Amino acid sequence: MTDTLQDPFALFARWLQEAEASEPNDPNAMALATVDADGQPSVRMVLLKGHGAENGARGGFVFYTNRESRKGAALEAHARAALLFHWKSLRRQVRVEGAVERVDDALSDAYFASRPRDSQIGAWASDQSRPMKNRAEFLARIAKYAAKYAIGPVPRPPHWGGYRVVPERIEFWTDRKSRLHERSIYLRDDSTESGWRTEIIYP
Repeated sequence: MTDTLQDPFALFARWLQEAEASEPNDPNAMALATVDADGQPSVRMVLLKGHGAENGARGGFVFYTNRESRKGAALEAHARAALLFHWKSLRRQVRVEGAVERVDDALSDAYFASRPRDSQIGAWASDQSRPMKNRAEFLARIAKYAAKYAIGPVPRPPHWGGYRVVPERIEFWTDRKSRLHERSIYLRDDSTESGWRTEIIYP
């Protein structure tokens, strides 16, 4: 049977740790689904950079991006999202649904400072999701900001920062033979001591 714990963040941490030991690339990769102001859904891969109750009073899953990107615009229009982790080597997946909030500036600053310098420069140079004439235009912008910030630390761009998905529903899915999969659901329920109630559902 799929593991069950009172705290879904504890179970997620265990599964992620096991994925880190078995997945060949980016075990923290997750699909992020959003809906824009016109109701158009969109999904893309991003990297998880924080998880658990320490990432907000109610806990959450944190990622960082250009807030002026397509995903950023969608999150500003509709502050809700869904996440999917798929660990093929473990035959497991985790689905998350909930509200989205901005990560505070101090946490965004701290994570930005930990990034490789080239990635920091890239955050300034890229008008993410917007058209560009050609690759040379982008490379010229990289060179421009590399020169501008040649000395000293690279500051975080004002348009770049983190988001936290605060889950209302988390599903842990385990593959089983003949598609007889196991699915455990955690639903946010503030009337319980743990803050969650659990269900198992048909595959």
